Amino acid sequence: MQVGIIGVGLMGHGIARNVLKRGGFSLHFLDHPGNQPVDEITGLGAVACPTPAAVAAACDVVILCVTGSPQVEAIVTGKDGLVAGLKPDTVIVDCSTALPESTVRMGEIIKAAGGQYIDAPMTRTAKHAHDGTLNLLVGGDASVLERVRPVLASFTETVAHVGPLGHGHRLKLLHNYVSIGFMTLLAEAAAQAADADVDPQVFVDVLAGGGGASAALDRLAPYIVAGDREGLPFFVSNAQKDIDYYRAMAEASGARKPVADAVSAAISEVVEDGHGQAYVPELVRLFRKSVPR
Repeated sequence: MQVGIIGVGLMGHGIARNVLKRGGFSLHFLDHPGNQPVDEITGLGAVACPTPAAVAAACDVVILCVTGSPQVEAIVTGKDGLVAGLKPDTVIVDCSTALPESTVRMGEIIKAAGGQYIDAPMTRTAKHAHDGTLNLLVGGDASVLERVRPVLASFTETVAHVGPLGHGHRLKLLHNYVSIGFMTLLAEAAAQAADADVDPQVFVDVLAGGGGASAALDRLAPYIVAGDREGLPFFVSNAQKDIDYYRAMAEASGARKPVADAVSAAISEVVEDGHGQAYVPELVRLFRKSVPR
């Protein structure tokens, strides 16, 4: 199986290295200025391609790992996009975080062009991508998933089939809303504790021993205690995007979203102040009364 990837960023780089090293597959990737350094993967035999169409023409499976729906739509339908180079029965695996309605539309376009489409967003971090232990939530035809499962196995710990096309992204947005919501709440509490000169280790220990124990605390504790942001290299701007995707999904279904609106407002203020490229743990600092520089 010839594998392609579009989006060799923080997550995609880990996927690419494991497709090559653990899976032993040939790999083509889109040459793009947003990529992480590609020396490692080219050293393992990965081949750069100038356009998405060129990636599609060379591959039986193409993994998308880009920011969101506008990027996915441009890759699929734009000039020299995937549709222009798609071979019959090629499977597109969308690991991005995208709007379910857009995902269904892209699936229909790829199917009309003779290919297959599944959404397979990730629920772990860049470190898990590097280690090849991501978890995927897959929406789409189960038989298509089985065809590409050997490729997915090279960079995952678990692969869950969660329903028809679009349900992977629906569940990813639900997951990220809860995860980002928890971390935003925790960052605000940690900032208030710091403003009140509460010992950060005591703050973390009290939460860990009670109702505050959580994955959110585990991820933010290194920053709260020691200023180490590297445990969660996820941009605040991407967190805002995911929350706003959740809000759009909720609005389309008529669901209530007052808490999501509040989380979005809190994060948006940070982004508007010029801190969109901060990592999420840094919200602990950015939420303080007087932001330490």
